[in-house]
Amino acid sequence: MNDPSVLLVMENITKRFPGVVALSHVTFQLNRGEIHGIVGENGAGKSTLIKVLTGAESLEAGDIFLSGRRIEPKSPHHAQSLGISTVYQEVNLCPHLSVAENIFIGRQPMKNGHIDWKEINRRAESALARLNIRLDVTASLDEYSVAIQQMVAISRALDTSANVLILDEPTSSLDKYEAANLFTVMRKLKVEGIGIIFITHFLDQIYEVTDRITVLRNGEWVGTFATASLPRVQLVAKMIGREIDELQAGLAAATAQTGSAAATFYCGRQIGRKGTIDPLDISIAKGEVMGLAGLLGSGRTETARLIFGVDKADSGKVFIEDREVAIRSPQDSIKLGMGFCPENRKSESIIADLTVRENIILGLQAKRGLKQPLPRKLQEEIADRFIRLLNIATPGAEQLVKHLSGGNQQKVVIARWLATQPALLILDEPTRGIDVGAKAEIQSIIVSLAREGMAVLFISSELEEMVRCCDRIAVYRDKKTIAELGKDEITEQRIMHTISGAHIAAITAGT
Repeated sequence: MNDPSVLLVMENITKRFPGVVALSHVTFQLNRGEIHGIVGENGAGKSTLIKVLTGAESLEAGDIFLSGRRIEPKSPHHAQSLGISTVYQEVNLCPHLSVAENIFIGRQPMKNGHIDWKEINRRAESALARLNIRLDVTASLDEYSVAIQQMVAISRALDTSANVLILDEPTSSLDKYEAANLFTVMRKLKVEGIGIIFITHFLDQIYEVTDRITVLRNGEWVGTFATASLPRVQLVAKMIGREIDELQAGLAAATAQTGSAAATFYCGRQIGRKGTIDPLDISIAKGEVMGLAGLLGSGRTETARLIFGVDKADSGKVFIEDREVAIRSPQDSIKLGMGFCPENRKSESIIADLTVRENIILGLQAKRGLKQPLPRKLQEEIADRFIRLLNIATPGAEQLVKHLSGGNQQKVVIARWLATQPALLILDEPTRGIDVGAKAEIQSIIVSLAREGMAVLFISSELEEMVRCCDRIAVYRDKKTIAELGKDEITEQRIMHTISGAHIAAITAGT
């Protein structure tokens, strides 16, 4: 505890929730001037460890030392006063206040009994300049990009605390250039002696910016390693507790079962919505994984919402098994045999204060209607069956879904729609924000469902999993489809070139 290079020590940290041991005798150490990554599958204990450190959750056993002094954070505000600040994935600021107000809200400098706006603006400019950011601090925060808002949040954290900075999934909403700028700032702060805890699901970023890595698994400490000396394949094996080849075997086996060509389930001809997505043709066959690829905002999600009736098409015709139908709402789609797992599971899928059982049976109950309630015994049978089928890690069907990890919440959403026995399952970013083990399991589930005859529409920003899972891919750019790739044409390079327009340039050049 007397080593001046050691900034933070957490020893034998233990925390339990009803039916779950979230942390069991976990140890963690952060040095001054270090970027330290914390990794693990969803449910490994990363978030709980941070909540204990910041006082959002009380610890049951263990000790925390900051600069050699034992501390007991009682709340995030108390932790901040001790020198520990957190910047979360979803920036927790006030979008309609100015940049300067956001940095100093609750701590405004006063002069003669009034807020000293000149001093606030001057200090805000100085705080941002520390991060090499120069902008109009009197402008409303919502006038700036998510990346700039992230920097404002970091500036606020540093102005209230200059010892420990926790970055929890800070790059999830940033593009690669914005993430690179963030890493530049992190390295600058590291040189200043600040200890940074970096939590992310992106392994590339862990290897790009961290000095050491602590691995958690099932609420237990697996080990702490120098980043440069830990091969990536070994890191993955430590995270999931088994070799990655075991997980990929199921996916490879499912993919190998090619099956025979099947009839088209869904066909949309010139469907579109003015201002949202240009009219397009799309078909999805039974037993096929049809992928939609493109950059963020290219029209992939808009197409999915149009097909499922979340947004109403104002042009085109829809055919289900060669029969023209009208889809005016999601209720129509459910009755026609569709299911939809939207992009944002927290705000659009999961009902956090309901149980796993209640979340799973929601889709089937909607399909049957309010006049035909599902008997409780049948609900329990359905929930237990899909918990086993999808290997959902939960103490039981009556566990509140908010207590599950992100990956297991995603499996609950998939289970909800599988319970309706859909002919078409639409999956929009089903593996976003979940760990490598859960990703491989969900990818295997997707391919297996198709091989059993289900039509699957699959949207993902990760080209590698698109290549693994899809039989066909429609490529989007600027709210319209620009190409379609068959199974033998699907490679990451081909998709990227198509999105960028490089294939058009090559054709024009006669190559």
